[in-house]
Amino acid sequence: MTRPILLIVDYNLSRIDEVRHLRDHARERHGATVILIRVDPTEADHSIADEVIDLDPLRDDFAEMGEKLLDDRREWIRAGIVFSDNAVRSGAELLERLGVPVDSSRLAEGAFSKYRYRLGEARVADLLAAQRIMAPAFAEIASLDQLGDFARDHPEGFVVKPAAEGNNRGVVVVRSGDDLTAVFAEVLPYLEGGVICEELIPYRREYSFDGLGPLTFLTEKISACGRYPVEIAQVLPARVDEHERTTLERAGRQANWLVGQCDGPFHNEIKLSDDGLHAAVVEPNRRPGGMKIWSLARWVYGIDLHHHWIDTAFGTAADAGPLVPGCSAATVLLGVGSDRSFSPDDIATGVDPFADAVEATAERFGLADGELIATQFSWLSTEPRDLHAVARDNADFAAQGCVVLHGDRVDIRPVVHALRENWSNALDRALALPTPVRKAR
Repeated sequence: MTRPILLIVDYNLSRIDEVRHLRDHARERHGATVILIRVDPTEADHSIADEVIDLDPLRDDFAEMGEKLLDDRREWIRAGIVFSDNAVRSGAELLERLGVPVDSSRLAEGAFSKYRYRLGEARVADLLAAQRIMAPAFAEIASLDQLGDFARDHPEGFVVKPAAEGNNRGVVVVRSGDDLTAVFAEVLPYLEGGVICEELIPYRREYSFDGLGPLTFLTEKISACGRYPVEIAQVLPARVDEHERTTLERAGRQANWLVGQCDGPFHNEIKLSDDGLHAAVVEPNRRPGGMKIWSLARWVYGIDLHHHWIDTAFGTAADAGPLVPGCSAATVLLGVGSDRSFSPDDIATGVDPFADAVEATAERFGLADGELIATQFSWLSTEPRDLHAVARDNADFAAQGCVVLHGDRVDIRPVVHALRENWSNALDRALALPTPVRKAR
């Protein structure tokens, strides 16, 4: 008898370990065969699925072509998940064609295109205003003149960003007096996919409304200040008062409604006013949050949301109950101390700057053994790259590390900042050691 099939539609390469985790649970819990759809698949893709179909989710005929390629196995396809922004609409449409339960494809475009989402907000502007949710003014631009027009209308400042791009790439904050020609040059590579200007949201604090179906939690985002407001850490649980939680959840749920999310995952980025009564959605996402947010949730709340996602797709998920935190955790992006070319090969063998940084941070706060634990660490690339000390986007970081903090003697937010400082010092020491000889390629 043919085994049931789980269809995974696309994923971002940095999340290959999550796909492997999803596959393992589908096999062990549901006895499933896993088929992955991905454009230009590599050996790594073939290693994490039983079968890989080469198909680009950005093709206009993706759903039609996918249905034809899978038609002979239609009756065995029991579940499907969409795991990338590029596939959020086309992947949902394919699953609908195959008769597999999935959140709305018709509304999914708003979770891919920032411009489409703002259009959706504009259609219900009165509803949002009544809920104290700001809908920023926006415009799609394709020329320096259009950028200048938006700048004149918003002298208090605005944001320029790609209409459909992740990881903070191409996001520039523009203030009065800034060189618009230089700003336009920075977003020029994204013009083909669309570039938008948005009124500056006048709220300082940022969070995300995360979860899966009825399971929800709030994640606190720590961002850099200045021209490039890139995220530098994600923290769980978010530290908010009850009225702030209500505001964030209200904004997050309305974002879900606008993009058609119902049963699947979501990661909606939201800014909150100082009084905690007003909010604005930065962008919605119909996928798990990046920066290991679901891993943080597993350590903090004791639930494996990846497993729960697969069980939900197969229709067997049990009621998980309310999520209650048992500790705090953070994912921290780690950079370089000065503009430089960097590769992990530059670090001497046997040196572990992240472990050194965690140890130094624990000592600074007087933490006992086991109170601050390093749970994950990874280099963002093994290739030599030119990195900026002041990161312009998430690709400007060297590494990413996760820590779990037990007990309530210390708040994890100052721990995060101390860890980044100690990392910079530990990395500088590691780079000052003799550089290992690189093997010829």
